[in-house]
Amino acid sequence: MLKVILTLVFSIVMLIFMAFPAMKIVEAIGKLTPLSKRLYNILQILVTILLSLAVGLFLKFA
Repeated sequence: MLKVILTLVFSIVMLIFMAFPAMKIVEAIGKLTPLSKRLYNILQILVTILLSLAVGLFLKFA
């Protein structure tokens, strides 16, 4: 349980720093396929969370 909480703490800190890369990734996806504004916003939030979790896992296990 402590490992999960520690990983989430690392991930929460990285949410702010992963917003810009997430915007760039979603913009690239938007250039390939047309996205509605709602789908664009949802994708941006999901990509931000996934990137921050990935970095949090890397910080925990690296």
